[in-house]
Amino acid sequence: MTATGKSKGPLDGIRVVEMGQLIAGPFCGQLLGDMGAEIVKLEPPGTGDPMRHWGQGDKPSWWRVIARNKYSVACDLRSDEGQQLARDLTARADILIENFKPGTLEKWNLDPADLRAANPRLIVVRVSGYGQTGPYAARAGFGGIGEAMGGWRAIVGYPDRPPARMGVSIGDTLAATYGCMGALAALHHRERTGEGQIVDSALYEAVLQVMESTVSDYSVSGTRRRRTGSTLPGIAPSNVYPCRDGEYLIGANGDAIFARLAAAMGRPELAADPRYATHLARGAHQEELDALITEWTATLTVAELEAKMIESSVPAGRIYDAEEMMADPHFAAREALVTVPDAEFGAVTMQGVFPKLSATPGSIRRPAPVAVGQDTDAVLERWLGREG
Repeated sequence: MTATGKSKGPLDGIRVVEMGQLIAGPFCGQLLGDMGAEIVKLEPPGTGDPMRHWGQGDKPSWWRVIARNKYSVACDLRSDEGQQLARDLTARADILIENFKPGTLEKWNLDPADLRAANPRLIVVRVSGYGQTGPYAARAGFGGIGEAMGGWRAIVGYPDRPPARMGVSIGDTLAATYGCMGALAALHHRERTGEGQIVDSALYEAVLQVMESTVSDYSVSGTRRRRTGSTLPGIAPSNVYPCRDGEYLIGANGDAIFARLAAAMGRPELAADPRYATHLARGAHQEELDALITEWTATLTVAELEAKMIESSVPAGRIYDAEEMMADPHFAAREALVTVPDAEFGAVTMQGVFPKLSATPGSIRRPAPVAVGQDTDAVLERWLGREG
């Protein structure tokens, strides 16, 4: 599907100044932009955001995703002129996003308290490693550090190896998502009171929030969750299983679901076996149960196993990479992937806008700016009524 940008989105009319760089701040801007907000991204003249050069392959394209729906304004925040421009723009903005080290805005004469004094309706989203307060606030922090402190890295990987990385910058994007959620909540509050506020999103706290019961389990019973590879202790069967031509994920840990899996295996008696009949029993015999399932799946192709799982209504699925996503009819039917025209690459296929709203869906209305500051004049005229 080619992105058409016909829908203005639920945040149409909301103006956002993005001062962030790299991932966390810009991803928050991407989310708000996808939902219709006008995003003016302030970039250092000449060099721009380092994300312009990030990605893999001989033609990195991450910038095309994270900067979609944005306008690029060249602005040196270290200069008096750039700081004044930032003040002028935030005076007319609804939201400011920044993900610099705490204290940086204050050093640049852009203290959020002063910006909000000039524009009391302004919502300031501040994304940082450790938050704006506390003994670690002044420390430098990237997403991986937040993942480590928040508990994520300790449980990812295999027990006989060092902690593994997920493969994407989950700490950054989680903190950005919570920053976006905070901004939306602050908009609702402003609608009732007319007052903006500060949204303080810390990388480590965003990771901590999704760590399920790791802290409470330790608090109650002293249990420490450890690295367990592709399984979750006590939850069985739920694993990746080998086939003749690949691998396939099956999640059949509910009693009724496991009974359907056992029937599909041609071994319905397993569902009544005391070792596997209940959730607790399957968890206690997880390894031997996985071995039984592996013995069966290894005789089938992925397509054969998938057909059996669909027929038996067992939650299961293929392990996709980008090529398989682009070929899948479900991705196409739901426009989970869209193709965006690009001045340099011709077109770039990327993830669509989520979640989907029935009345005011978000959209990709414009591709990422190719040149640093390419929209400076247009934004200054539209926002400030003056030439750049």
